[in-house]
Amino acid sequence: MNSSPGDARWAERALAALWERVSVTADEVGPRFPLYADPDSGSWTSTSRGSWTGGFWAGLLWLHALSSGAPEHRAAAADCTRRLRYWVGQDTATRGLILWYGTALAAGPGGDEVAGGLRTDAARACLAAYDAERGLVPWGGAFGGPRLLARADGVPGLVPLLAHAPGGGKAAARGHLVRHLRLCLAEDPPRPAWQSRPDGAWAARSEPAPGWSRTVAWLLLAVADGIHWCGDGELGPSVGELWLPVRELMALRLAPGARIVPPAQDGRPSGPVDTSAAAVEAVAALKLSALARKAGDGPEGDRLADRGRLILHRLAAEHQSPSGALLDGCYDAGRGLATRHELIWGDFFFAWGLAILTGPAGPFTM
Repeated sequence: MNSSPGDARWAERALAALWERVSVTADEVGPRFPLYADPDSGSWTSTSRGSWTGGFWAGLLWLHALSSGAPEHRAAAADCTRRLRYWVGQDTATRGLILWYGTALAAGPGGDEVAGGLRTDAARACLAAYDAERGLVPWGGAFGGPRLLARADGVPGLVPLLAHAPGGGKAAARGHLVRHLRLCLAEDPPRPAWQSRPDGAWAARSEPAPGWSRTVAWLLLAVADGIHWCGDGELGPSVGELWLPVRELMALRLAPGARIVPPAQDGRPSGPVDTSAAAVEAVAALKLSALARKAGDGPEGDRLADRGRLILHRLAAEHQSPSGALLDGCYDAGRGLATRHELIWGDFFFAWGLAILTGPAGPFTM
């Protein structure tokens, strides 16, 4: 790709290729949910209920429908979203990932009523799961292991989902976000997982390990949504408890000199990279850019927009296959699982970032 990040045509081409890939994926997986695809064959490993990633497939289908305007694409997205209802009653903080990203792009004028109702039910269920003593919705036991955990991947999606729950949702969303920020940023590099102890303190967990690629990416995304949905909508000192974490997180991954595509695990220079983390960071940068501009800080807004655009351009130029897939995502470096694959959440955030640049979607939904 010879075009520069400032030339919008590359983004249009990358998004068009990705929509071709979405159509192929839909034909392959049918009523199942894609998880990760082999980089050579393009064949998907899929799940029947979607696991923690099902909302990203539904969200990707909604983005496709927004981009094309085709009734058949809207119908496919609506059908996929209906199949997420199983997760409303499951004990997992990843309901944010599943039920926010799987429904939010269906909102707005003329939106899908079933998706709206599902989002409302999920918000109420998550608020009911909020543990006021610990100040968060626990990680939960749906996927096994200890229930009373705080994990960085239990924050994105859950913050805006909680914020839409009537009767204390915004306070719970802010509490959930602040608790995770305080824990994760208590160490350098940020530690993504902590376990609640009987005495009320928190103990560090070894998995995921510090230096995990998606720790800061998930937190950046959650902070941007927290400012928008729970605060005054401005990226400024009035954000209070979120102000210092915002700056610290941006310095880690959105500074001009930061590596564009992070390693899947810091300290492993010969290990895989993780394009899915980069795609999340690009969307977070575009969200924060919009917030900065709203607060009247045009230069900061421009810098963050440039960073987001640069990340997306690098992904399109060096990591998007001819079939449209975003490759070189790493599901789990420690277990050697899908270490250079197409990941459904990588595709989703890549598509969302490109859609923000080209017009079909904005940085915030609803």
